[in-house]
Amino acid sequence: MSEWLYEAGIGEARAALVEDGRIVQAAIELTGTLTVGTVAAGRLVELRPGRQGRVTLATGGDVLLSPVPGGMTQGSTLTVLVSREAIPERGRSKLPKAVVAPEDALPAAGPDLRARIMASGIAVRELLPHQPDDLEAAGWSELLDEAVTGEIGFGPGVLRMTPTPAMTLFDVDGSPPHEPLSIAAARAVAEAILRHGIGGSIGIDFPTLEGRGPRQAVAEALDASLPLPFERTAVNGFGFLQIVRPRPRASIPERLGIDPIGARTRALLRQWEREPPGATPVHRVSAAIYDRLMAHPDWRETLERRTGRPLQLERS
Repeated sequence: MSEWLYEAGIGEARAALVEDGRIVQAAIELTGTLTVGTVAAGRLVELRPGRQGRVTLATGGDVLLSPVPGGMTQGSTLTVLVSREAIPERGRSKLPKAVVAPEDALPAAGPDLRARIMASGIAVRELLPHQPDDLEAAGWSELLDEAVTGEIGFGPGVLRMTPTPAMTLFDVDGSPPHEPLSIAAARAVAEAILRHGIGGSIGIDFPTLEGRGPRQAVAEALDASLPLPFERTAVNGFGFLQIVRPRPRASIPERLGIDPIGARTRALLRQWEREPPGATPVHRVSAAIYDRLMAHPDWRETLERRTGRPLQLERS
């Protein structure tokens, strides 16, 4: 049986597709995300090389417009359709991407995480804080640990996952014989890609395989495990294979890795809202987490409303 588990958390929404008691797909969406499919009015404020431009939206924030229609000048007003969400990177964030919206499109928010999983045709069950933690029982903490550490165990070996600005890299580590190790690794990489919502360019560094036959067997194992759409290269003589998948939004490793304090803070809020009724606890937190909570009074207010008790913090 397959079902989506969904939580409207504080500061983020979470969803996991669970099959036979384990997570096979997951997603985290931060509150306030400008989602794919959003239609918004804006003004072209900057022209860039390659028929690209920056548009400031009437609702706030900027998007990268590509392509800029021929003849459109800086200062023009237009309506855009968001085609890719913002992608976080160290030191900066890639702007959301957009295209010119169809003439009859009206400004509206794109589907959020809950709407997207509802449209999947698979049953959705919304979890509440006072209910058993079925998300955790399916392996939520293990999923987050994979995303943060990059280490993913599988049968005969370990994958080491590293997000970079250019691509997400998977390094295969394990003992010979290399062909069965690499075939198992190909399946494990495909599962990790789906589990963590990884798109864009993906590189896999397999052990060196001698001969066309073993390399083809590894590629076929990947093809059988990773649903379309994607494109890939062959496994080259050095054991490297590259995949390109659609990338409408950031993966879980990217989201957690770029802002570990924010991720840890939201995880604590999830933990605190699940604490049973009783005396008001005093939560002792690091200076960084304390500062993040102080910067988000809405998070604190939501927690107090959901738990029915004041939030008491001590800065360590």
